[in-house]
Amino acid sequence: MVTRSEVEGYDAFCKLIKELETQDKTVYVFFSGSKDSTGKSWCPDCVVAVPVLEKALETAEDIHFVYVGVGDRAYWKDPNCPFRTDKRLRLKCVPTLIKWGQPDKLEDEECSKADLVSMLFEES
Repeated sequence: MVTRSEVEGYDAFCKLIKELETQDKTVYVFFSGSKDSTGKSWCPDCVVAVPVLEKALETAEDIHFVYVGVGDRAYWKDPNCPFRTDKRLRLKCVPTLIKWGQPDKLEDEECSKADLVSMLFEES
């Protein structure tokens, strides 16, 4: 079973990940450009990646999947954005899918490749 969470912003992400680190489930974190009022991300690559992730999550087992909105485009592009500077993250691009606590991650167009996403989820 996949447990899901969705948070917006760095502080909310830090609070949630601290709680999840105390659980036994493998945690996957998907960093995306934040959604606008229509529910669509400003990041076109993130929009393409979401259906691929959703399909892979249908067969994933015993994981916690976290969707994180990193803010609007201007906030994300700032070199001092905490998602870029946090030593645990050091994000270079969105979308990024991370297996929390592991070096395993997919970046940019890799997140829209079904075979790579499925492989990452199968490793748990």
